[in-house]
Amino acid sequence: MLLLLPFLLLAGLLTPNFMLGRKRKAAVRTPSSRGYRGPGGGAWHYMRNPTFFRSTSNQVAGLYPWLIGSGTPTIGVPIGRVKHKQSKGSVVFCDPISWFERAKLISQPSAFILGLPALGKSTLIKHWILGLDYFGVKSLVLGDLKGEYVELISALGGQVIPIGRGRGYLNVLDMGDAPAAAKQLQAAGQSDAAAHLLAAAKGRRQIAVETLLTIHRAAAVNSVESGVISEGLRILDSRTFRRPVILADLLRVIQEPTPAMHRMAVSRNDLTAYQEITRQLEADLEQLTAGHGLGEIFSKATTTHLVRGQHAVYDVSSIGDGEKKLQAAALMLCWEIGFGSIAVSNALADAGLEPHQPMHAVLDELWRVLRAGPGLVDRADGLTRLNRDKGVGVTFASHTMEDLEALPTKEDISKAVGLLERCGMVIAFGLPASEMPRLSKAVKLSGIEKRTLNGWTTPKSWSTRKKSKGKPPPGRGKCLIKVGERRGISVEIELLEMEKQFNKTSKRWAA
Repeated sequence: MLLLLPFLLLAGLLTPNFMLGRKRKAAVRTPSSRGYRGPGGGAWHYMRNPTFFRSTSNQVAGLYPWLIGSGTPTIGVPIGRVKHKQSKGSVVFCDPISWFERAKLISQPSAFILGLPALGKSTLIKHWILGLDYFGVKSLVLGDLKGEYVELISALGGQVIPIGRGRGYLNVLDMGDAPAAAKQLQAAGQSDAAAHLLAAAKGRRQIAVETLLTIHRAAAVNSVESGVISEGLRILDSRTFRRPVILADLLRVIQEPTPAMHRMAVSRNDLTAYQEITRQLEADLEQLTAGHGLGEIFSKATTTHLVRGQHAVYDVSSIGDGEKKLQAAALMLCWEIGFGSIAVSNALADAGLEPHQPMHAVLDELWRVLRAGPGLVDRADGLTRLNRDKGVGVTFASHTMEDLEALPTKEDISKAVGLLERCGMVIAFGLPASEMPRLSKAVKLSGIEKRTLNGWTTPKSWSTRKKSKGKPPPGRGKCLIKVGERRGISVEIELLEMEKQFNKTSKRWAA
């Protein structure tokens, strides 16, 4: 026992009173905000978040066990970090072209972006444009109603094409580079490819004319009028002009019917009957060629032609929100021109006459076109069905599902909803609770995902203090990526310092 005494004293297990002289009083210990001081003080009530670093397994090999696997995709444009407790810090890589072509995560190279204004839809699209540029993909913004993409496209060395009253015109009968490309294919011994390219360009031209008339009269072109227009365009192609053919030339051909045009109108060579049948068509063309309404911009020769194989934006920001028909016509015709240009590039690349150039088409403010007239949803519907064959990624953007359902007919509504369903991915920003039943019909959402999207619509605080003034709304820059029935990926978009200058949408107020 005496031999163990020194060891017990050193361990603190035995403290005899004769060694202290008197009995020690028990010390009172009070815990701080971080727990009791010293060893064995209990649980640590304050724990700092650890710093997260992300890298490949090759770069951080040997750092086990300080590694955690990530379930987020790592192919594509890095857009931000996951907003989830278990995956905090994981960077999400996402864009419709990379996820289709390389990652094989989606079956269509297309994306549909939904969300209330000022939450980040255009910011994400601009981030994609910049990121895809590093992958060699050129972007076509086919109608910029607010001028949001002009500065970015200019910085990337792209083409800015202004469209508007007194700014720039689009010839609805212009087939672009298709005739010249067809001759090039013919000279290279590609007769079939040349014939197909030219026929497709003529088809798009007729669709453009009928689209313009549909928006102008707010009613669809009937089958008889379509046949008369088709025959009139064929006659124009058989004639030689030293200048671009415009809408006034088509009107003159229709006013002087040939036997073939009589057959299309079923007027039996009776001029009076023919004039009565084509009366509405002639009246609409007269108004357009006189420069009334839509004709002021689309009945003249094209001011600036689209250059293939580079970034481009059609700047239609000078068209006011009060001119809804003019906005819709400008957007739809820009779509036709853009996809016609892509078709020409693909035909020449397939023939080996020029290198293949992957393209990314941006179709913003989709709802403005869909509401302009019956049947216009068919044009947008066709784009999602053919974009895999065309070698182009497409990004649609609209505000809410209500925009897609506020169409004239039930057929148009079902086609518009089907357009969203066929897109490879759906990216939703903040949406009101009333949108959840509509969106759930097209995209499967869990209860947590619905509450998350609704929570992102919460406005910022009422506080006017300096610290609160600069804070954005809670949902700005946060989005949910949905692919089929997979669990959505909640992401907070992060921008580089150099691209923040392209996302200042309130420059006039700042000035």
